Amino acid sequence: MKYAIGVDVGGTTVKLGFFSREGVLMEKWEIPTRPENGGAAILPDIARSIEDCLARRGAAKRDVAGIGIGVPGPVDDEGNVNRCVNLNWGVFNLHEALGALTGLPVKAGNDANVAALGEYYDGGGKGSRSMLMVTLGTGVGGGFIWNGQILNGAHGVGCEIGHLCVDLSPEAEPCTCGKRGCAEQYCSARALGRSARRALAARPDLPSLLRQIPAPDSKAVFDCAAKGDGLAAELLERLYDLLGLTIAGGCCMVDPELVVLGGGMSKAGQVLLDGVRPRFEHHMFHACKGTRFALATLGNDAGIYGCFHLALQA
Repeated sequence: MKYAIGVDVGGTTVKLGFFSREGVLMEKWEIPTRPENGGAAILPDIARSIEDCLARRGAAKRDVAGIGIGVPGPVDDEGNVNRCVNLNWGVFNLHEALGALTGLPVKAGNDANVAALGEYYDGGGKGSRSMLMVTLGTGVGGGFIWNGQILNGAHGVGCEIGHLCVDLSPEAEPCTCGKRGCAEQYCSARALGRSARRALAARPDLPSLLRQIPAPDSKAVFDCAAKGDGLAAELLERLYDLLGLTIAGGCCMVDPELVVLGGGMSKAGQVLLDGVRPRFEHHMFHACKGTRFALATLGNDAGIYGCFHLALQA
């Protein structure tokens, strides 16, 4: 086998990567995600795009080890998908469905988990034995890798730390999962921007650089805090505390040697690590004291790299 294919399915686009068997990314491209009509077009679109790639490359299917695919929803070890809300998918077996369309072996996983797998082998987690990745973007994703294997759990939701409860009050934020008080509603990039806008509206007399920015987002909060803005610093302190609490809970369950922070918010860089680490140490179980922290390095390619490694297991 000479090649493997990684497919990272997002709500807007599908990212695809064509890899050599040795893990060299030879080509990457994107196609639109079409979630209408129950997402019926998504897998046929992927299959056609893979066929086009093989034709461009002059590669035969017998030379492809398999397809690894990450999707935004629960997936168990057998490839059973249990609803992907953003794709309008219900319950079905992804290994069988995509395998039938492509004639290739398929191995599927949750998107946060496969991004963690990519960072474990090729990014910020390289060289570690066990790694918890926390993805801070629109939501908060989690993935745990032990000796090169994803912890999926019995229902395909292993290490979904974004849905750990960090607020038990009656006023806790409602979450898209149906619960209230989930970490995702306080620690994500979307939540930080929302908190900034609410704070500005609730405290109209408080001077802040954030008032100069229409609809401030998470990046604006980090930028203004770096310039000494008091409100932005206050918002980050709350973020760091709740994120430290969330990660401490995750580490208490799986005890990784390394925590990797990824997603769009990780672009804040060292300031994010410096803010979260002390709060983690405040909340952590004492035996987790040696847990190291690092930033993700693969960016938007983490998913296709992780899917490449899944493909080798297909």
